[in-house]
Amino acid sequence: QVRLAESGGGLVQPGGSLRLSCATSGFTFSLYEMGWYRQAPGEQRELVASITRGSNTNYLDSVKGRFTISRDNARETVYLQMNSLKPEDTAVYYCSRDFPPRYWGQGTQVTVPS
Repeated sequence: QVRLAESGGGLVQPGGSLRLSCATSGFTFSLYEMGWYRQAPGEQRELVASITRGSNTNYLDSVKGRFTISRDNARETVYLQMNSLKPEDTAVYYCSRDFPPRYWGQGTQVTVPS
């Protein structure tokens, strides 16, 4: 059974940092492209960052230079390091597997007050 479990969200002041983690199980992690999405209230879910099996990365333009996606195949975990956070980064952040995504985690809330 495929499982994705996000953690690391919270309330952070503008300019602060958070590191999200997505622990996975139930599949051979190293074989799959992984992604981080986010969904703000009243908005569509959007792709924030993705990482291929070979650790090639891709980012939403608005987070380039601030966010970094990485993976640890031994720990079967994907991370999202978020720096210089802004109020517009406030959203529920979801981990996903495959493109288009077939599996999602439950999400973790990130709040950056204005």
